[in-house]
Amino acid sequence: MKSRASRPENPVDRTRGGSMPGTLPDELRLELVAFRRDLHMHPELGNQEFRTTAAIMARLEAAGLRPRVLSTGTGVVCDVGTWDGVRPMLALRADIDALPIPDTKAGVPYRSTVPDRAHACGHDIHTTTVLGAGLVLDALDRDGLLPNAVRLIFQPAEEVLPGGASDAIESGVLEDVGRIIGVHCDPRVDVGRIGLRAGAITSACDRLEISLDGPGGHTARPHLTTDLVTAAAKVATEVPALLGRRVDARSGLALTWGRLETGHTCNVIPQHAELSGTVRCLDLAAWRAAPDLVHAAIGEVAEMYGAKTVIDYVRGVPPVVNDAESIDLLGAAMAERRGSYAIEDTEQSLGGEDFSWYLEHVPGAMARLGVRTPGDTRGLDLHRGDFDADEEAITVGVELFTAAALLEGNRT
Repeated sequence: MKSRASRPENPVDRTRGGSMPGTLPDELRLELVAFRRDLHMHPELGNQEFRTTAAIMARLEAAGLRPRVLSTGTGVVCDVGTWDGVRPMLALRADIDALPIPDTKAGVPYRSTVPDRAHACGHDIHTTTVLGAGLVLDALDRDGLLPNAVRLIFQPAEEVLPGGASDAIESGVLEDVGRIIGVHCDPRVDVGRIGLRAGAITSACDRLEISLDGPGGHTARPHLTTDLVTAAAKVATEVPALLGRRVDARSGLALTWGRLETGHTCNVIPQHAELSGTVRCLDLAAWRAAPDLVHAAIGEVAEMYGAKTVIDYVRGVPPVVNDAESIDLLGAAMAERRGSYAIEDTEQSLGGEDFSWYLEHVPGAMARLGVRTPGDTRGLDLHRGDFDADEEAITVGVELFTAAALLEGNRT
């Protein structure tokens, strides 16, 4: 794909699309905004998205479609159009779960009503976008304008390692699917634009839990026991440094701690310590080698200080590696709807996304969907309680998906 870095900046055009097939009607646009706000007010954690699932089911059934709940009990899959039994379908994927953090936004009527729960990653936008695309594609199908069936996947538990995508795949959502596409909200990109990247666009992400144990003792006599606080501190500082010398620096393997707990008082050497963190990696080969490398490094450091270890290395997700042909499809769809200026190159992030599991089975790609209002200088980020999105992104996402479905259907 040619570089887009030199394309001129343009103001967001909130009226593009005209009367093209698949354009989002104003009445449906307003309904989708209301749907998104309802989801935002009632966030649900992974594998607990019962209300969200019911809302998706109800709207699809009201359109005359035949959705079904995934075998896990939450999440929805629904085909739009009639599959001819020959050409593989295009799948549109959304994740539907929220995060266990409080919603700290002020001055908006759709703030979360559930304590310590928030749609702080934009999954409500993703869900609404795929729902809207399904409704528009259904209208096209009834008019005889949908060239091939399209599958809608509303996946639970993206935020729960190793991700709900694996369970969705086991439920059969990829049967008869030849390609899958999705979007992820990006508060660094202006609404009306998308970011594309062929190859890896996210990183691998695993979870690490470590327990360190020793006999404990008096701080006056650390030489007679295992100085567990020092051992924990050394594991926290030296293991990441060791890993940095045991893999190619270009792999971006990084161990970062989020929790270290030990001890209860100043003059007692504790018997137990715990550390928790994440292992992230840009490179697929290094990710596959990471568990053995991490176990070895922790063992070496802990042994040096006489601490016994129990390591729980929880495999998360590999990097999302975008297929070049799928990126070309998304680029062509966006250019058709908003013009080529609305596409920008994007970098690989250290965030993880279980969309990667789908790409182990079929080609596909994920685009970054701009959700920042042009001129907004607040610097909002994902996984923050004050995260919000410009709702024009719903229209952009719906028309991106519908254009991609039409282009894919007409060329297969």
